[in-house]
Amino acid sequence: MKKNILIGITGSIAAYKIPYLIRIFKKNNYNVKTIMTKNSLNFITPLVLKTLTDNPVYIEEFNSTYHDIEHINLIDWADVLLVAPATANIIGKAASGIADDLLSSTIVTALPQIPIIFAPAMNTNMYNNQIVQENINKLKKFGIEFVEPESGELACKAIGKGRLADLEYIFFTTVKKISSGELKNKKVLIIAGKTIEAIDPVRYISNFSSGKMGFYIAKEAIKRGADVTIIKGKTDIDYSKLPSKIINIQSALDIKNDVLKFFDNTDILISVAAISDYRPEKIMEHKIKKTNSSLSIKLIQNPDILKLVSSHKTHQLLVGFSLETNNELDNAKEKLKRKNLDIIILNNPLKKGSLFGSDFNKITIIDKYNNIDELPILTKEECSKKIFDKIINFMEHK
Repeated sequence: MKKNILIGITGSIAAYKIPYLIRIFKKNNYNVKTIMTKNSLNFITPLVLKTLTDNPVYIEEFNSTYHDIEHINLIDWADVLLVAPATANIIGKAASGIADDLLSSTIVTALPQIPIIFAPAMNTNMYNNQIVQENINKLKKFGIEFVEPESGELACKAIGKGRLADLEYIFFTTVKKISSGELKNKKVLIIAGKTIEAIDPVRYISNFSSGKMGFYIAKEAIKRGADVTIIKGKTDIDYSKLPSKIINIQSALDIKNDVLKFFDNTDILISVAAISDYRPEKIMEHKIKKTNSSLSIKLIQNPDILKLVSSHKTHQLLVGFSLETNNELDNAKEKLKRKNLDIIILNNPLKKGSLFGSDFNKITIIDKYNNIDELPILTKEECSKKIFDKIINFMEHK
């Protein structure tokens, strides 16, 4: 069943971004309705919103056309109220319980009937003003969630915190808030990206992994309601768009140290990271200078992260990835057993549809009961959905 998103738009110049946000919601199969304050009409037209949402745009509190009390009917319809952009004015009104237009009346009516999310956007001096901050803290105490604005150059040319948060971050925060998915209240720990094993201060050993698969797995977990933590190495994609706890690491030893901190409170661990099997025995203190002779670097084995955490396993479901270029199925099955995993995802980056950095992948999903699902070439986003379908099915029948 589709979820219903009610977006309140206020008089910030960031209002011009909201049509793009609406398109994200619509692309992901959500219903959207909008409320506009009169000041927001200076930045965007109702016709744009009506066209994008396929719904009327609500401005007046008592609409003679529909003969309805809009702030009540809209709350009965909505699963969540997202105020974006949220100005200092609407934040102050909400904190004081003022209901003098349709949006402010809707906010007062909504709490605590449905979740409310504010995404502020304003001049940095306004945002940092003590009164505004006290109003924000007051609303947080009532259970209203805030999506923190970004720092950078603002429309007024000031530099500081106050720019509307990334639209995908707002989208995922909203989706997570109202998700009734199978992973609601589950804690998912994802190891993603590639590790870097230093040789000297300027050189390292690594691989060609882009980190895209881990990104889409995290997105899918959030969509299904999970509380996601990501231990992330170097990636070619920006994970900051995801409303999750992100721990940036560099080496395999960093992963070893961090994963054990979170594992006890984890329900599902998914290791999609390209972790280096070896590291230099010694990291040189200074840059190695070029000489006429050859150079030898002694490598030593890194710890087997999944095998390590599986020895601490109690209730956790463990999912690993197996990148193989020969004897693929046999090698993946052996790894599944040796690391004591529940599910392993096999792929070969040399095959068509599975190249490093691609938006596509061709995977085979194998579980500990020797159930094998060989999938066709899919986008990595589609692959992540198939992986979680398998995880949910496994959890229900194990």
